Amino acid sequence: MSLQFKSTETYLKPDVRYQSQLVSKIVNCLMHKGKKSVAEKLVYRAMEHLRTRFEDKEPLEILETAINNVKPLVEVKSRRVGGATYQVPIEVSRKRQLSLAMRWIINAVRNKKGKASYIKFADEISDAYKKQGVSITQRENTHKMAEANKAFAHFGWSRY
Repeated sequence: MSLQFKSTETYLKPDVRYQSQLVSKIVNCLMHKGKKSVAEKLVYRAMEHLRTRFEDKEPLEILETAINNVKPLVEVKSRRVGGATYQVPIEVSRKRQLSLAMRWIINAVRNKKGKASYIKFADEISDAYKKQGVSITQRENTHKMAEANKAFAHFGWSRY
């Protein structure tokens, strides 16, 4: 008996309410210990909360813009050359941009204390939409690191 793994890229179904694969991916990333219904409830409540904050825009549009604002263009990877280790800036693929953006937003939500999770999620999405907040700071720190180490960009030739 062999195990076959299905690629989420190919088999991921859009969510029920918004018909969006992005929302489906976020639900899957938020999910903890297999409790998908809890993650879905959190995302949908956050989207409704966003609807009340931004009455002129659709929550899905706000979410997509927020994720696009958080996506990093470059990051640094450690590269060992000779005896020294350099932080080499490299471009980020589209798939990794999306996963990093979602990870940073979700980590920002999990690190905040004192409110209901759906409110924290809605706050972080709305902050990212306005280009502020913890996840945007993370993106800018990544870009600053890459900018500071661009002298080592010529080491980025192999296998990455």
